[in-house]
Amino acid sequence: MMKCFIYLLAALLINTSIAKASNKHADLKFFKADNSNIQYYGRIDFADKTKPRIWAPGVYIKAKFKGAYCEAIINDEALGGNNHNYLEIVIDNNAPYRIQITQKNNVVKVPVGLSAGEHTILICKDTESNIGYIDFIGFRCEALLSLPAKPKRKIEYFGDSITSGAGMDQSVIACDKGQWYDQHNAYMTYGARTSRNLDAQWQLTSWAGIGLIHSCCNLKYVLPQVYDKVFLAADSITWDFKNYQPDVVTICLGQNDGPQDSTKFCGAYVKFISSLRQQYPNADIICLNSPMADNTLSPVLKKYITSITAYMNKQSDKKVSKYFFSRRFSNGCGTHPDIDEHKLIADELTAYIKRLKGW
Repeated sequence: MMKCFIYLLAALLINTSIAKASNKHADLKFFKADNSNIQYYGRIDFADKTKPRIWAPGVYIKAKFKGAYCEAIINDEALGGNNHNYLEIVIDNNAPYRIQITQKNNVVKVPVGLSAGEHTILICKDTESNIGYIDFIGFRCEALLSLPAKPKRKIEYFGDSITSGAGMDQSVIACDKGQWYDQHNAYMTYGARTSRNLDAQWQLTSWAGIGLIHSCCNLKYVLPQVYDKVFLAADSITWDFKNYQPDVVTICLGQNDGPQDSTKFCGAYVKFISSLRQQYPNADIICLNSPMADNTLSPVLKKYITSITAYMNKQSDKKVSKYFFSRRFSNGCGTHPDIDEHKLIADELTAYIKRLKGW
């Protein structure tokens, strides 16, 4: 009940509308998206630096502004005419709140009541690539200020709907109500939470339904085919891996594959790890079992992953390891982990990475 109240309050405070300045704040300055004081995190298409385009879940933007008021100008692809992305907003590292933008051209306004001093804002895309892109246009505020340097630690999470944050946030719209993406919340996923626990940057390279050798839901790709792209759902825009060299990489695949021929699955997994190793020569690669796998799939995945990591270690790659979650997490929509369970998953993974890296 309290969560519903918080989100309803946020919806009242954050008014999204067609991008147009109000008379009350007509003296604010507009800072374009290519302003050097704006920090970007994740796979983004910067073909137009004044309008960076974002598909992936969990991509986030940070800025520091002066004054009691700020607006973020964000365009939405509005795929299909009425599919609108969800965003997570964080002001001054306070509790995050989730909103859905409602137009093709939007002004996202910070809540009233801020002091006239300095404030930080973080904007995260909560929804996935196949729901449509957002274009970030810029901020309107009194002034943009420089932020501290980005965290040195970096983690990347490869996976499917679990990693993307599907089916987890039932605080406003219940399961099987509204649109299929109404419960998405990439900011509160186990990956993003783990990274925040460890003061690390995060990147979610994931897509609901995707598998290692078999995807569900009529997807025509598997992850090894599209892992090197900015726009995974269209196998489009080659990603430059030099832009982000993670200290840790996690792989959470197999849920959509289901039990497979062990030779085919393990062979494809080893090949995928080898592809990642070519891009990330120094990263620790952690193979995870699916945290939503049932009693049939879970032991199969554990057996496969145990064999895969042992093989990689024998091939002199000692920086490949495994972690198996303590139990099944399935209280969300479609037996996905819910928002509280993502915290538990993150806590387990955080502890493992701390031991592994000495963080």
